Amino acid sequence: MALWDIDKIPFAGKSADEKEGLAFRYYDADRVVAGKKMKDWLRFAVAYWHTFDQRLVDPFGDGTAERPYDKYTDPMDLALAKVDYAFEFYTKIGAPYFCFHDRDIAPEGDTLRETNANLDKVVDKIEANMKSTGVKLLWNTSNLFTNPRFVSGAGSSPFADIFAYSGAQLKHSLEIGKRLGAENYVFWGGREGYENLWNTQMKREQSHIAKLFHMAHDYAKEIGFDAQFLIEPKPKEPTSHQYDYDAATAIAFLKTYDLDGIFKLNLEGNHANLAGHSYQHEIRVAREAGFLGSLDANQGDKLIGWDMDEFPSDLYETTSVMWEVLEQGSIGPHGGLNFDAKPRRSSFEANDLFRAHVVGMDSFAAGLLVAAKMHEDKYIENLQADRYSSYDSGIGASVENGTASLASLEEYSLDKTQADLRAATHSDHLEAVKATINNYIVDALAEA
Repeated sequence: MALWDIDKIPFAGKSADEKEGLAFRYYDADRVVAGKKMKDWLRFAVAYWHTFDQRLVDPFGDGTAERPYDKYTDPMDLALAKVDYAFEFYTKIGAPYFCFHDRDIAPEGDTLRETNANLDKVVDKIEANMKSTGVKLLWNTSNLFTNPRFVSGAGSSPFADIFAYSGAQLKHSLEIGKRLGAENYVFWGGREGYENLWNTQMKREQSHIAKLFHMAHDYAKEIGFDAQFLIEPKPKEPTSHQYDYDAATAIAFLKTYDLDGIFKLNLEGNHANLAGHSYQHEIRVAREAGFLGSLDANQGDKLIGWDMDEFPSDLYETTSVMWEVLEQGSIGPHGGLNFDAKPRRSSFEANDLFRAHVVGMDSFAAGLLVAAKMHEDKYIENLQADRYSSYDSGIGASVENGTASLASLEEYSLDKTQADLRAATHSDHLEAVKATINNYIVDALAEA
């Protein structure tokens, strides 16, 4: 008997009914784009916490969500029932992956021993559903931020007992990752930061976080868990300042503490905006440094200064993301697009979960189609090559090949007139570039 009152979401192409939102217009999983199937470029994953646990609360209002499993009142009965609802959802939306925090899927007990027992019962059922459906685990992680014990962080906690508990919780979470075949393991430092510098030993806290990460890597090797480790940067909220502020800060942290051969980054669009960056900026920083591991698929409301976790619908942004992905050749060695997103509070019906995922999957599929056309035409590559062409020969080439010195630059420049220097520059025609990208979006999707 079906648990969700909806059929499997089909690909309908241009015949899709936009008003209903229950068919894909652009996401055709087996369509080959730029040499690979769409499903292999995108590797969509459903986020357990937002999709099945989020009640659509906001800071000023109670939850509005209506869910078909609300009839279950006992916490363990509810946790076990949700597994069946989740896996039917994955298959009906056509998502090949899912991801979760440990505390998303099972309630806590009074002790870690009791909590682990609850968790293992649910994991038993998840493992059985994975085998029967073929849905895989993109990544799992530990929730080291929600419970009041993490009031001052986990790895950065000034309280040694909390650090110890965090490590113990992390140990079992790694064991679950190995058991379920997680392709990645994510560390999201939800409270790893500071509220006030006057009472904070910042270097000490960061070194403690690094010690916890090294312990996790050592244990993963010990048990044969070879998932890619990922850090997810976020600049603020809930703390005033978080240590993994953005991609560049996280990379610097990894290099400082000899973790750069172990970790890559899981990046999120909403977090990029909170750091004052575009999503493309964060991906470019990670990609060019060799740290791009996986991506969260969401967007923020740029008029509101907190983490909104909206489903992505901005085609300009999804195009820019997928251009970077195509430039690298994949999202990451084991990465995917995780929908760390929730419907708006006014979209409270159960089937709105399907509609929300359809718009997110379609938006990234559309972005892939547009970015692939741009790559095929080499529009961006040629644009950039022309802009930097003065470094291909002459004085520019000597800068790049390392033969230039300040003396040689002086000799070259001493008799240049202002007219010479002005003639050495040219307009970037940025408005025309933006218009061309808009045209690619319109034309590529019209042809799709």
